[in-house]
Amino acid sequence: MLKTFKYLAIVEGYSFLFILFITMPLKYSGGILLPNKIMGMAHGFLFISYVAVAIVISQLYKWDFKKLLVVLAMSVVPFGTFWMERKYLEEDLKKA
Repeated sequence: MLKTFKYLAIVEGYSFLFILFITMPLKYSGGILLPNKIMGMAHGFLFISYVAVAIVISQLYKWDFKKLLVVLAMSVVPFGTFWMERKYLEEDLKKA
Protein backbone atom coordinates (compact mmCIF):
# COMPACT_ATOMS: atom_id res chain seq x y z
CA MET A 1 0.00 0.00 0.00
CA LEU A 2 2.91 2.35 0.70
CA LYS A 3 4.28 1.91 -2.84
CA THR A 4 0.83 2.69 -4.22
CA PHE A 5 0.75 5.86 -2.13
CA LYS A 6 4.20 6.80 -3.39
CA TYR A 7 3.06 6.56 -7.02
CA LEU A 8 -0.20 8.34 -6.20
CA ALA A 9 1.78 11.20 -4.64
CA ILE A 10 3.92 11.52 -7.76
CA VAL A 11 0.95 11.48 -10.15
CA GLU A 12 -0.97 13.94 -7.97
CA GLY A 13 2.06 16.24 -7.95
CA TYR A 14 2.37 16.15 -11.73
CA SER A 15 -1.35 16.83 -12.18
CA PHE A 16 -1.07 19.86 -9.89
CA LEU A 17 1.92 21.21 -11.82
CA PHE A 18 0.14 20.54 -15.12
CA ILE A 19 -2.80 22.63 -13.95
CA LEU A 20 -0.62 25.45 -12.62
CA PHE A 21 1.77 25.76 -15.54
CA ILE A 22 -0.19 24.57 -18.57
CA THR A 23 -3.97 24.58 -18.25
CA MET A 24 -4.35 27.71 -16.10
CA PRO A 25 -2.29 29.86 -18.50
CA LEU A 26 -4.30 28.43 -21.39
CA LYS A 27 -7.51 29.33 -19.60
CA TYR A 28 -6.62 32.85 -18.51
CA SER A 29 -4.38 34.03 -21.32
CA GLY A 30 -5.80 32.09 -24.22
CA GLY A 31 -9.44 31.62 -23.24
CA ILE A 32 -9.15 27.85 -23.80
CA LEU A 33 -11.30 26.28 -21.11
CA LEU A 34 -11.55 22.57 -21.92
CA PRO A 35 -8.05 21.39 -20.86
CA ASN A 36 -8.49 23.05 -17.47
CA LYS A 37 -11.90 21.47 -17.01
CA ILE A 38 -10.66 17.97 -17.84
CA MET A 39 -7.43 18.24 -15.88
CA GLY A 40 -9.24 19.88 -12.97
CA MET A 41 -11.56 16.89 -12.63
CA ALA A 42 -8.67 14.44 -12.86
CA HIS A 43 -6.64 16.40 -10.32
CA GLY A 44 -9.63 16.61 -7.98
CA PHE A 45 -10.00 12.83 -8.03
CA LEU A 46 -6.26 12.37 -7.46
CA PHE A 47 -6.24 14.92 -4.63
CA ILE A 48 -9.13 13.27 -2.79
CA SER A 49 -7.51 9.86 -3.31
CA TYR A 50 -4.20 11.22 -1.98
CA VAL A 51 -5.83 12.57 1.18
CA ALA A 52 -7.84 9.39 1.81
CA VAL A 53 -4.88 7.07 1.27
CA ALA A 54 -2.62 9.32 3.41
CA ILE A 55 -5.05 8.98 6.31
CA VAL A 56 -5.23 5.19 5.89
CA ILE A 57 -1.44 4.90 5.61
CA SER A 58 -0.99 7.07 8.72
CA GLN A 59 -3.10 4.59 10.67
CA LEU A 60 -1.30 1.54 9.28
CA TYR A 61 2.19 2.90 9.90
CA LYS A 62 1.34 4.67 13.18
CA TRP A 63 2.39 8.11 12.02
CA ASP A 64 2.17 10.88 14.56
CA PHE A 65 -0.19 13.79 13.87
CA LYS A 66 2.65 16.11 12.82
CA LYS A 67 3.82 13.74 10.09
CA LEU A 68 0.28 13.30 8.77
CA LEU A 69 -0.21 17.07 8.79
CA VAL A 70 3.01 17.62 6.80
CA VAL A 71 2.07 14.89 4.29
CA LEU A 72 -1.37 16.45 3.80
CA ALA A 73 -0.01 20.01 3.59
CA MET A 74 2.46 19.03 0.88
CA SER A 75 -0.45 18.18 -1.41
CA VAL A 76 -1.27 21.89 -1.79
CA VAL A 77 2.31 23.13 -2.24
CA PRO A 78 3.78 23.04 -5.76
CA PHE A 79 6.45 20.32 -5.89
CA GLY A 80 5.47 19.39 -2.31
CA THR A 81 4.46 15.81 -3.00
CA PHE A 82 7.83 15.10 -4.61
CA TRP A 83 9.67 16.42 -1.57
CA MET A 84 7.34 14.57 0.80
CA GLU A 85 7.77 11.31 -1.07
CA ARG A 86 11.55 11.48 -0.74
CA LYS A 87 11.66 12.80 2.83
CA TYR A 88 8.86 10.83 4.50
CA LEU A 89 7.99 7.78 2.42
CA GLU A 90 11.52 6.54 1.75
CA GLU A 91 12.12 5.85 5.44
CA ASP A 92 8.87 3.86 5.72
CA LEU A 93 9.62 1.96 2.51
CA LYS A 94 12.98 0.90 3.93
CA LYS A 95 11.27 -0.40 7.09
CA ALA A 96 8.67 -2.38 5.13
